[in-house]
Amino acid sequence: MGAIILENEIVTEIGGHEDETTNNRMELVAAIEALKKVSGGDVELHTDSAYLINGITKWLNGWQESGWTTKGKKDVLNKDLWEELVEVSRNEKIEWKRISGHSGVPANERCDVIATGFADGKPIALFHGPLGTYKINMALTEGNEKAIRSKSNKKAKAYSYVSMVDGKIETHQTWAECEARVKGKSGACFKKSVSEEDEACIIAEFGRLR
Repeated sequence: MGAIILENEIVTEIGGHEDETTNNRMELVAAIEALKKVSGGDVELHTDSAYLINGITKWLNGWQESGWTTKGKKDVLNKDLWEELVEVSRNEKIEWKRISGHSGVPANERCDVIATGFADGKPIALFHGPLGTYKINMALTEGNEKAIRSKSNKKAKAYSYVSMVDGKIETHQTWAECEARVKGKSGACFKKSVSEEDEACIIAEFGRLR
């Protein structure tokens, strides 16, 4: 799982994993662990998990009233985590907001990078510090981030080039190296990165295409 917490102009990244788990459980764990770290008051929680959003805003009351069973009279999956989420949310005023997954929202892409790293057993360095020193743009809103990122990337100096050929991902220091690898290869993918974080996001994006 991966999450980013912004409170009082301080950014804190968190990550983790469980053996033999599911995406739905990890999405719940991310929300729970993030809420545990906020100090209270009004909270906006952004997630690309339809399961989490629908569960907390549409299904939860019905589950509780029916003794944690679904309309089909089956036990609710992940009941332990839903109960924990209810508990950590009890004294918070939370606005649950859904964003589209893999749509280019920088903070959401960073969460994917964190989650993927921990899931693969390759934990990455987690940031904790002032917002002003955080390299991930937290201000962009869904809808214009792709256009802004695309426009800025065209002008920015390349940090590296990322290519994927036959499912194998590689990074290159120069465009000539990248071009030599992808030219004439059916289904090849390639992108320019402008920072270490941007490179990690592209690698994670390509990884989901394999």
